[in-house]
Amino acid sequence: MIVYGVSVILAGGCTKGPKETAETTYHEEDISIAMDGYELPATICIPDGKGSFPAVVMLHGTGSNRNEAGNGYIYASHTLASTYRIASIRIDFPGSDLSDADSTLYSYDSAVEDAVAAAEYISGCEKIKSDSIGIMGWSQGGTIALLASGRHPELFKSVVTWAGAPDLMAVGIFSEEDYKEATENGYFIMDFAFRDSVKTSRQWCEDVMSTEVLKEFSEGYRGPVLAIAGTEDTTVDPQQSSDIVAASSNEKSETCFIEGMDHTLNVFSEEDLCSLYQVIDKTGNFFADTLGGIEE
Repeated sequence: MIVYGVSVILAGGCTKGPKETAETTYHEEDISIAMDGYELPATICIPDGKGSFPAVVMLHGTGSNRNEAGNGYIYASHTLASTYRIASIRIDFPGSDLSDADSTLYSYDSAVEDAVAAAEYISGCEKIKSDSIGIMGWSQGGTIALLASGRHPELFKSVVTWAGAPDLMAVGIFSEEDYKEATENGYFIMDFAFRDSVKTSRQWCEDVMSTEVLKEFSEGYRGPVLAIAGTEDTTVDPQQSSDIVAASSNEKSETCFIEGMDHTLNVFSEEDLCSLYQVIDKTGNFFADTLGGIEE
């Protein structure tokens, strides 16, 4: 495939911070979507004002939740709504934050189903352009965004990944000992420094080992993708973002590298959230271009 665009943004010296406005230009609502055997918690964020709006499904990464690291998805959803007039829905996968579902229910297939359910929910909301739905994901959320768009290209018109990881085996996300434990017990315990440990299913392990994410994406999806990564990401090799765009046949597809940014977009090291807002602005401009503007 052809790599169409590569951009590099220098993060050093940036003084840009959160975009706070004097008046609220969007409204949020917590909702729950009935899945097969569990409830899917979600938050929708819709711009105020007249017209109809595009919308984006936001998928979180491993061990995280719908608000993501440093509340990055809260900032993103608010900026998408207020600045770019794009609605969003962000969800908690099983076992995350407000989800009461067992974490072992999570698999690649179930996560794609959750993403589709979220897209269908928000596309049915008032003021949403049902034919202008995008999808984005951070880390493993990007893995699922790629699979969802490859399997449902009729639903998702544009894709963005933040530190996307189509090859989680290359990340070393679980060990041989973990897989042995999952084979014997049906799950293994995944530990985190920032939250309680999570039961992780054998099915998920097998998904990670056997799913050809980029093949499914390349063969099923013809829309544009923007893959954003930081040059200092030591969790997911930034090369994976280049691989994502290389798998695309769309001339609007683009890779964006931000100098000095880590896997969590420097949300824990930059008080002004400079890198995060560069990523959000790049994302907002891309979705505005590929999903279209508001209809009065």
